[in-house]
Amino acid sequence: MLEIAAISVCFSPSTLMQYALVAIELIAMNTLQPLRHVKAGVLDVALYEAGPADGPPALLMHGFPYDIHAYAEVAPLLAAKGCRVIVPYLRGYGGTRFLDATTPRSGEQAALGEDLLALMDALSIPKAVLAGYDWGGRAACVVAALWPERCIGLVSLNSYNIQNIAKAMVPDTPENEHSLWYQYYFHSERGRAGLAANRRGVSRLLWNLWSPTWQFDDATFERSAAAFDNPDFVDVVIHSYRHRFGLVTGDPAFADIERRLAAQPVISVPSITFDGTDDGVRPPAPAAAHAQQFSGPRSHRLVPGAGHNLPQEMPKVFADAVWELVQSST
Repeated sequence: MLEIAAISVCFSPSTLMQYALVAIELIAMNTLQPLRHVKAGVLDVALYEAGPADGPPALLMHGFPYDIHAYAEVAPLLAAKGCRVIVPYLRGYGGTRFLDATTPRSGEQAALGEDLLALMDALSIPKAVLAGYDWGGRAACVVAALWPERCIGLVSLNSYNIQNIAKAMVPDTPENEHSLWYQYYFHSERGRAGLAANRRGVSRLLWNLWSPTWQFDDATFERSAAAFDNPDFVDVVIHSYRHRFGLVTGDPAFADIERRLAAQPVISVPSITFDGTDDGVRPPAPAAAHAQQFSGPRSHRLVPGAGHNLPQEMPKVFADAVWELVQSST
């Protein structure tokens, strides 16, 4: 009775009811469990795996600020078709940790690509369909471009996701510059402090802005937001958004990969690329906008009503694309 009385002083009945409903929804909704831990490169990677161990592998990579639950509905769809589905937490997210306290907390594109390659090596996967969006799409594009022998096919939101850092200071249209406000915010120490102080607030705002027609609830957000409590989240995020503008140096361990990426290598593997018509970060572009970066077969598709978090907003569309590439390789 004393504990109940103490709680009632701090929270109104309506607030308690709201918290209770979110907790019930979190219990009831699909969570990707159990997690497996794999030492790969410089990381102890936390990942979810589903489907038969001998099935055609598909690695699904999340973006910022999201987590593996972007694929909560995609993973079972692919597993039911016989795929070996692997969904890792990226560096700085969830249960993934750096093995060495002295390793730079780099968020550069070369690091993401190398992490994906190291995970494939650790899991003894010679080649796989690589699929992702945002940071995860960038990791997939890096491996597809530099190590095409490891990639059966590529699924990528916003097409060619390899950054052209040499041209990072060339201004975009005012409308597109406006949508990148958060990147410029993270360039400042005020932005670092703001993200550190309110990871959930910043991230939820971006979810709303980037997917304006996606009606997600509190429980859906909280299921992913727990991943942002990773102790390296802020450092990795801030480094990512500063490095892509050439404002900070990269990890010397990835210098050669960054050198190769600076040449903007073409992607030769079979690819399916998407743009959501309601994407609040990257406006939809015609196939011709990135055509010169793809030398292999490519299908570019616009998804009406989809924002930036395509696999979570339109899971069947995303899963079907992955499966299409799996089937075409057999």
